[in-house]
Amino acid sequence: MKVCIYGAGAIGGYLAVELAQAGDADVTCIARGPHLAAMQANGLRLIYEDGTEKVAAVNATDDPAEAGPQDFVIITLKAHSAAAVTDQMAPLLGPETALVTAQNGVPWWYFHELDGPHEGTRVASVDPANRQWEMIGPDRAIGCVVYPATEIIEPGVIRHEYGNRFTLGEPSGERTERVQALSKLFSDAGMRAPVRPRIRDEMWVKLWGNVSLNPISALTGGTLAEMIDDPDVCAVIRTVMVEAQAVGEALGVKFAIDVDKRIAGAREVGDHKTSMLQDLELGRPMEIDALVASVQELGRIVGVATPAIDTVLGLVRQRARLAGCYDG
Repeated sequence: MKVCIYGAGAIGGYLAVELAQAGDADVTCIARGPHLAAMQANGLRLIYEDGTEKVAAVNATDDPAEAGPQDFVIITLKAHSAAAVTDQMAPLLGPETALVTAQNGVPWWYFHELDGPHEGTRVASVDPANRQWEMIGPDRAIGCVVYPATEIIEPGVIRHEYGNRFTLGEPSGERTERVQALSKLFSDAGMRAPVRPRIRDEMWVKLWGNVSLNPISALTGGTLAEMIDDPDVCAVIRTVMVEAQAVGEALGVKFAIDVDKRIAGAREVGDHKTSMLQDLELGRPMEIDALVASVQELGRIVGVATPAIDTVLGLVRQRARLAGCYDG
């Protein structure tokens, strides 16, 4: 089975090592810069929490045309980067190729095969000009909620911090042959990959944290523990989450836990910096549109007001622009 990891950074590299070591997949990594050069020279090295290591030889290139059509293309780029390279993915897409969106935020295919009045609606904040919808096609999409935490500690070397679950699901909710084959591929490589009939429900539980904790951490500089332990900041976080829940429920989402349990779960992680705060501190592009603007956009589609989200979005956009981390 041919599998391409497009954007083989921390999460993508972790996946690539596990899949390549299992031996059931011919794995190709699309990457660039020093990380690509290190993979080509020495393979990918994965260091676990307990200090044990794996090294995998993978095909690594910056030119998708070298890889050719794949069975699965797993997108681990951040959403804003994926939209920008849509046309470059074309050589990877054969007639039956499935595209797995292993990314945070609202996926560009969100309204594909979603029962209700909004079926087929496009999400402009994550798919400007409908490039992914039209050039890739939503029929290829498989949803994926990513739970592991990983980090590139030097080019070609990835540290695994915790987690091995990648929840999968078809937009339609069906247990198709392709999603079951992907689940087996992940499971045989030692990862947990349950297939869910309501993948959007699970996406929203993670999105709850993305839309609140990420931008507010970028505004305050606080870790999860620092923000949640501050009553004033936690009150803002909770208000944003309540608004997001109202948007999700208007779209038919069923939340398995309540807001306070979600906040308590985030507090248990401790003094962790969100990905958005890390990006700000490192001067990297921030995922504002996929994590925050997308929820605002969905709220407008379903007619749910989001005043707290609107306020946080306006503030974090200016913070990011002034730091050179956002050009939207």
